[in-house]
Order: sequence, then structure tokens, then C-alpha cells
Amino acid sequence: MTTTPLDKIRNFAIIAHIDHGKSTLADRLIQSCGGLTAREMKEQVLDNMEIERERGITIKAQTVRLNYTAQDGKTYQFNLMDTPGHVDFTYEVSRSLASCEGSLLVVDSTQGVEAQTLANVYQAIENNHEIIPVINKIDLPAADVERVRQQIEDVIGIDASEAVCVSGKSGINIDQLLEAIAHRLPPPKGDPAAPAKALLVDSWYDAYLGVVILVRVIDGYLRKGMKIRFMGAKATREIDRVGIFTPKHVVVDELGPGEMGFITAAIKEISETKVGDTITEERFADRVTALPGFKPSIPMVFCSLFPVDSSEFEKLRDSLGKLALNDASLHYEQESSQALGMGFRCGFLGLLHMEIIQERLEREFDLDLIPTAPSVVYQVDLTDGSSRDIYNPVDMPEVQRIKEIREPWIKATILTPDEFLGGLLKLCEERRGEQINLSYVGNRAMLEYHLPLNEIVFDFYDRLKSISRGYASFDYHLADFREGDLVKMDVNVNQESVDALAMIVHKSQAERRGRQLCERLKDLIPRQLFKIAIQAVIGGKVIAREDVSAMRKDVTAKCYGGDITRKRKLLDKQKEGKKKMRQYGNVDIPQSAFIAALKMGDEK
Repeated sequence: MTTTPLDKIRNFAIIAHIDHGKSTLADRLIQSCGGLTAREMKEQVLDNMEIERERGITIKAQTVRLNYTAQDGKTYQFNLMDTPGHVDFTYEVSRSLASCEGSLLVVDSTQGVEAQTLANVYQAIENNHEIIPVINKIDLPAADVERVRQQIEDVIGIDASEAVCVSGKSGINIDQLLEAIAHRLPPPKGDPAAPAKALLVDSWYDAYLGVVILVRVIDGYLRKGMKIRFMGAKATREIDRVGIFTPKHVVVDELGPGEMGFITAAIKEISETKVGDTITEERFADRVTALPGFKPSIPMVFCSLFPVDSSEFEKLRDSLGKLALNDASLHYEQESSQALGMGFRCGFLGLLHMEIIQERLEREFDLDLIPTAPSVVYQVDLTDGSSRDIYNPVDMPEVQRIKEIREPWIKATILTPDEFLGGLLKLCEERRGEQINLSYVGNRAMLEYHLPLNEIVFDFYDRLKSISRGYASFDYHLADFREGDLVKMDVNVNQESVDALAMIVHKSQAERRGRQLCERLKDLIPRQLFKIAIQAVIGGKVIAREDVSAMRKDVTAKCYGGDITRKRKLLDKQKEGKKKMRQYGNVDIPQSAFIAALKMGDEK
């Protein structure tokens, strides 16, 4: 199989907001180019994780090579990357864009431009991409192509006069789109005669092959049997397999400049394959300059994961290693807790990312986990002149040692239909937001706010969606760290502190948060044979309390008639037993209660 000349290769990513039809459009492109037969075709063919298919979202960017014969008779090689749309997986998008030269910007003809559409376009522009606007779902009754065309020009500022109007579901105008990809997107640059140089885009663990590496070749060739050097990890290996995805795995002889594919090299050590590393031929390693790679991802949300059975700690370590190999935005380090034993402090890009990782650990690696309350990172300056980052509320120093606490603030962009504006403004004000800008795009308002990250970590996105009946869209990025009047709130159950529920809150919100959390826990903790006190505590001061009443056994059932003292004697005996029980009794908080307690909507 000879490599394709550079001028016939097109590398492109499909970018869009959630649910605007990226994966369905990818299905049609694969079908039109004959990547799979009609019998092999299924919906969202590139979403190969069970969890992706269940939730109907893309989590991992996937690549596929297609051959397309254009109307002028020339055959082109398309390397397509289907990317996620959710804000929590922007790191997947940024890596995909860095390995392509062009983008298809998909916009839903019924919804128009949304927050994540903007965020992804700006990333594509940063990577100097040629962008083809694609207006999707034109076969729906509510489609308004001209309005969306105008919106793309007004909001994003790119020419939409030649936007391709398609339907990913019914396949309308897919031929036009394929022609546009062939003739409007630029070919990659590269030197076939130079020493081999390739970018490590992604990697994952295969039980039979070891670590599989997705590469984008910049210069030269990668062939089976070639000795290669990972420049960042300084490791040398021999390639034992070179292949491409069509989307099936197909083994080929070599990968040339501008092409994408996978290699395996009997790698067992996960640490050798860092995303963004440069791969080159061993004998020319001294002459090749490394590629700039990717900016490391910055975790936004932190949470500790502990195995229910402490003997599974090593299994959890291996599982996290394999997941981190496949998801470069997952960060983790070992930690221990008095109540929960040994576990890992993990950093995520958002709450959905955290939920997906937990679910993947439980499903793919068969682990039972206890997660702690999600928190963000705080910068603390101490009175002795030193400063430290606090990832876990349990590590917060005593109040008298703290000089200043700074919390992360984000810049959020919210796009919403006009009728929901009032409710969303109120929500942002409740969460200590500062309005930067309010502008209009057609009949939709574009809100820009500065918000503290710890106020949006728990349930901001859920509340935003419920207030706007699902019509508002939300995107954010980290802005800066600011000083805040913050305190640590502990939760005591039966006089014992539950460190998994400790949190850092703003003083003005502490009492409301404490009361909500206690009320929620009262409903979630099962009743015992003794009364359980649930308290929210700041320092030594109890700011909220709820009691879970005891289950009562009727000890006087057999006692009828006679003196009242007979009944009193039995009840006093029961009371003594309950007091003793409270001293030694253990309150088991079910795992589901932890996450449920922290989703503090305003249902109460």
C-alpha cells in the first residue's frame, strides 16, 4: 500500500456544540466514501464506548481514514476526526485540532450558534484552520437556514455565503460537502525525504498489543521494524505494527507525511507515551528538533476516589494509569484519609468528566468506589510567609495561620433565548457573579459573567438547563484567582466528622449551604435504632442541625393493664439500651448519598 501524495491528503476535524449532529454527519461521510458496508453501518459508528452510546454523547475524539474520488476524477485521502461537544472535553478537541489543517463547523439549523460553537471556532482559528461552515438538520420543519447563516456571520465573523447546507440524518447534500472538503481545505505540509518525525496524538491500552499509539506523521515515514525514539520520554522501541482506521483496524506497510494512523511497539510502561511527545527515528534523533506538543490541561475540579474494599487499592492504581493513558486530561496522585483509608486525589475538567471517569472505572475495571465531595483548588498564603495550594478541604490550615485565601474565578459565556434572561441573571447573582457584558444576537441574549468556580462546580449547569428549559448553552474558561472570605465547613454525623463531606464555602453562603446539606442528608441516611444528629460545623460553631429519628420498637406491647410504672420501667430500659447503642453504633452512609447530598438544587 503506497502512501498518498501530500496534495491529495485532507486532515480535518468536525467541531460543533453538543447535539448539533457531529457523529451523525461522520456516519454519513463514512457511508458515502464506502468506509463500511450497509450491513456494518450503525448509528454513531465512531462512538465505540458503551457509555457514549448510552448517554448519546461523544467523549473521545475518534479518527478514521476515507478514500474519496472527486467529480474531477482525482482520488483524495480524508483523515476525519470526530470531536466531543461538551465543555468538559475541550482538551480532546484542542488535541484533535492541533493535528489537522481544516475544520467543518457544524451548526444546527434550528438552534443556531451556541456557546460551545464559539469556543471551538476560536480554538480552530488559533490553530490557523481553514473553516467550512456546515448548516445541519435542514430537513427539520423548524429549520431556518438564512437566520443561521446570518448568525454565523454576525456572531463568529466568518463568511457563511458558501456554507454547505446538509442533513446528516437523511444524507441530503453530502456529495456537496465531500467536494467542498476536497477543494476548499488545504493539504498538509511535510518533507518525505527528511528524517521521520511524528506527533503522538493519543494512546490507549490494549490487553493483547500493549499500548497503542495514534500518530500524525509530519515528515518522513514510519515503517514496521523501524527503531524509534520518544523524544520527551527518552525511550527507544521497535515498531511491530503500523495501521490505519477505516474505521476498522487495517494493517499497512508505512505511514507517510501528512497521514494519520496507529503504531504499536510492545510498550508495557504507560509512562513512556506522553500525549504531545515527538516520535522520530532513533538514528536521526540528534538532528530532529522536537515539536511544541500540546499545552498541558489544567484540572478544574478535584475529588478523591477510595475503593470500598481497601485490598483493591493496587487495582485502582493500575486502572487509573490505564485511563490516564487514554484521557490525558485526568490527573491523579495518592492520598490517605482517616475514615476511608488509601485512595487517590483526582483532577478533572468538570463535573461531567468526573462522573464519566467514575463510571468508566466501575464498568471497565469492575471497581466499587467511594467519591468525596468535589472541590476546586485554593491558593492559601500563611502568616509565616509561605503559600500552598489546597486541593482537599481536609488539608485546610487552622484559621489563625491563614493570612489570605484566593479562589479560582472563571469567565462564563451564556447564550439564551430572551424569555429566560431574568431567571439566568438571578442565578448568576445568587452565585456571586459579576456581569461583564450583555449583548443581543437576533432574539438571543449573550451573557458574559465572572463567576467563582466553586459556585458552579455542584449544580450550576443543571440549574441553568432547568431554568431555560434546556435552551441556554454555557461555556467557560479559567480567568484568575481572587481573594475571598472563605471558611471550611465540616459535617458531623453522630458526633463524628465525615471528611468526605467537608467543603470550603463563602462565608455569606455558609449557613444556607449547611442547612441545605443537613436537610438533604436527613432524607438520605437510613434510620437506625438510635437517634442520629447531623450537624454542619464551622470551627467549633454549629450552624445547622437535623436529627434522623430512631426506629421505635414497641416494647410495651406485651404489657397491658396494671400500674403505669411497669410501662415506664420497660421504656427506661429501652432508653438505656439506645444510649449505649449510640456510643458504639456505627452510621453507614450509603455511597449514593454522597453525590446526591451535594447536588443542591432549590427543590426544597
